[in-house]
Amino acid sequence: MCKYREVPLDVASSEEDLVVHIEHFAMSFAARTVIEDLSFDIRRGETFGFLGSNGSGKTTTIRALLGIYRATSGTLLVEGKPFDPASGIRLGYLPEERGLYKKEPVIDVMVYFGRLKGLNHDDAKKWSMAFLERVELEAQAQIRLDKLSSGQQQKVQLGVTIMNNPTLLILDEPTKGFDPINRRLLMDIIEDQRRAGATVMMVTHQMDEVERLCDRVVLLKDGRAEAYGTISAIQDLYGGTTIKIRYSGDIPDSDLYTIAIRERNHAELKAASGASDAQVLKYLVDAGVAVSEFSTGRPSLDEIFLKVYGNESNKAGSA
Repeated sequence: MCKYREVPLDVASSEEDLVVHIEHFAMSFAARTVIEDLSFDIRRGETFGFLGSNGSGKTTTIRALLGIYRATSGTLLVEGKPFDPASGIRLGYLPEERGLYKKEPVIDVMVYFGRLKGLNHDDAKKWSMAFLERVELEAQAQIRLDKLSSGQQQKVQLGVTIMNNPTLLILDEPTKGFDPINRRLLMDIIEDQRRAGATVMMVTHQMDEVERLCDRVVLLKDGRAEAYGTISAIQDLYGGTTIKIRYSGDIPDSDLYTIAIRERNHAELKAASGASDAQVLKYLVDAGVAVSEFSTGRPSLDEIFLKVYGNESNKAGSA
């Protein structure tokens, strides 16, 4: 049975609060086990980060949740039931492998998908043109999709995904390959969807996006949940408060702290249990260390990701 790293405060108040419920999910392909005893919930209205190295099982979990794969065992529910496309749930799913009709004009493709999502022709076209204007593609509306750059095509794919104002929005690497300006634009669009009432499940390797947008996360490693909870709780779990200093001189060893990083002019210290920041600073100054900057903070998700996964992100595949 999978044992999560202990992270506090992660009990939903009621079943009605849950949009996604996954319990004891396992998935095997022939003799290969991809997911083993995975459980987590996504609450209504939150943005949830689904994190892991390449090959850890993220895409497999999403496909099983949406009925594309049949789970080997376990429970996977959307709004309290196994997902059914005919159930009326407004789902927006942006897969990692994009799929659009590339030989057709952009506006025709968007209107076509709008019709599939229940819009009439005029409403689909009006919505599509407004979206294309927002993402600075209105001049390309009549151009064949395959004439656009990969980033421009990705913007169109996102538009198709959110066209029906989904109540559940699942995004698999939504900003992959984007420059910082377009990443910011897409993050703003995603946040607009959440404010409009969508519950968002986001798979990404951009940890700054997770820290900025996500309420809670699960870290998937080798098909198991390594940790699960709020970002602040996971930051506490993987190191708590870090003291960062700029200095000159020599930093002595002490029972008040351990030295995590020591470079020529920069160091990061982990305060011992019961030691205050003020005690650490006074000790350093009394020891003759010339401290020019002294700050405290939690470890970033980038640091935690590297600590949990090491070089695993170089593995092939996107299971």
